Amino acid sequence: MNTLLFPARPGSREVDPSFQLEFDAARHAGFATALVDEGEMAFGGDVRFVGLPKEPGQVVYRGWLMKLAEYERLEKALVSRGFSLLTSTAAYRATYHLPEWYTQVADTGLTPRSIWFPGEKFDLQTVAAQVHEAFGHSPLILKDYVKSRKHEWFEACFIPDAADTEAVIRVAARFLELQDDFLVGGLVFREFLPTRQVGLHPKSRAPLANEHRAFVLNGELFYSAPYWSVVEYDSAHPPFDIVQPLLAKNVSPFYAVDIAELEKGGWFVVECNDGGSAGLPNPDDALAFYQRLTAALGRSRTTA
Repeated sequence: MNTLLFPARPGSREVDPSFQLEFDAARHAGFATALVDEGEMAFGGDVRFVGLPKEPGQVVYRGWLMKLAEYERLEKALVSRGFSLLTSTAAYRATYHLPEWYTQVADTGLTPRSIWFPGEKFDLQTVAAQVHEAFGHSPLILKDYVKSRKHEWFEACFIPDAADTEAVIRVAARFLELQDDFLVGGLVFREFLPTRQVGLHPKSRAPLANEHRAFVLNGELFYSAPYWSVVEYDSAHPPFDIVQPLLAKNVSPFYAVDIAELEKGGWFVVECNDGGSAGLPNPDDALAFYQRLTAALGRSRTTA
């Protein structure tokens, strides 16, 4: 039996309120459920579980995005109790860090060109020169290995011209200031591809693309939904067969892929994310998600 592992409210035996809808939906879909105290783990404490089944089996994690070291501790704690984790630490890293998944899928041509600078301290003048050399005058998106500052779009995310040294330095400096100790891996610069817009974010005023999030289990795309819940979408949905070359890569047993529509027509892969920590675009659709997940797990067992 597969057990869904959710985060507990710190110091309690109850599910984190942010995951209550998913917890209830997973149970309705027939999953066994258990909890892990992520708050305890984050501060170096013991890995504490609530409600793990007596009989060991496979665990599917659904919760907050963890640092790599914390996820590895989680996996080791489960293995020591005889359980296996659907997404191993190595597979988690493969979709957690952009250089990992990008290196695997770049040859598909489905995702924008990217370069990265590992580390925590940077000579931004040198970085800007290399960015210009790599991208010419292309517009860019800046992020670290995991996150962007898309809600600070104009000050810490978007660079209109890679040749504008002052803009590259200014945006990178602001990004580093805002990320502070939460910077993961280093700096990543990605070519910005103009997308067909469905609106503006009501708070940040960042442009919102016609973007969709799809979840993949063992190479099968089993669930998808519009990415943004703050705007109305039209009927334009991605033809998911275009990402078949990416699915064939088996980046991870369980991951999410974000797909957006180009302004000029066509679709591209924005990024990949770990399936356990990728948020549902519409939490109210949690029951449908878990029903499809249990069906996909059943098909995977049948074909294994």
